[in-house]
Amino acid sequence: MKTLYTTSAAATGDGRNGHVQSTDGLLDADVRMPVELGGPGGATNPEQLFAAGYAACFHSALKLVAGKLGGDATDSEVVADVSLTALPSGGFGLAVALEVTLPAMEHEAALTLVKAAHEVCPYSNAIRGNVEVELTVA
Repeated sequence: MKTLYTTSAAATGDGRNGHVQSTDGLLDADVRMPVELGGPGGATNPEQLFAAGYAACFHSALKLVAGKLGGDATDSEVVADVSLTALPSGGFGLAVALEVTLPAMEHEAALTLVKAAHEVCPYSNAIRGNVEVELTVA
């Protein structure tokens, strides 16, 4: 594999109730356990950070594939819903639902484009076979 880019971030404090910062300082945020999980809330959390990263990455893959396949990604949007799940083994996992809006395309053509983007996106490739990903075209 040829490395195209590497970045680093550090977590300090108390895990989900701590702080994260990228080495270049562009990401610099407190993290808190969400209220829904019994935490204090009031700050971002790992699932939100993953959702934001996946949505942005998938949107880039969508636009790349649209350019190659002649699709129209004008005014497109990707919403990533990331769920923390309880595994039967007692551990934790993630589930993802990606909702893609491609208003300039017919539904079937848009669905074909979304499936192609799912094959290209680095996040999709990294979690394939380990995290359930539901694809929806709005």
